[in-house]
Amino acid sequence: MSSASDARRIAAGPLPSQLVRARHATRRGHGPDPDADPLSPQTFDPLRLCIFATIALLGWAAGPAALAVFAAIGFAGYWKARRRGLTKSKCYLRDTRLVLAYLGILLAVGLWGIYSMAAQLFSS
Repeated sequence: MSSASDARRIAAGPLPSQLVRARHATRRGHGPDPDADPLSPQTFDPLRLCIFATIALLGWAAGPAALAVFAAIGFAGYWKARRRGLTKSKCYLRDTRLVLAYLGILLAVGLWGIYSMAAQLFSS
């Protein structure tokens, strides 16, 4: 197939038989199959929620050391990306300078937590 024929096929939209099948499939409780119909909306994948839970577990288990490690890794990654020209991030803060400041503060808090725990441990 050439790109011109692909463009014509995509511009023409789905075949009427595909629309009828999709309508009947949703009535029976089944959504459209994204493999069979590439134009169907993608199902939400909550992978980030699993990642967040795993990081929270590691943070709970390792305490301030985990915070310091993850903040340092994030800071290094954003620093490198910013030096390569990234100015907008998909992070909620959007601006990479704000993300770097946030991660720097988290790193400082994690290091302070490690220092406080060590001071309590050795003062006893």
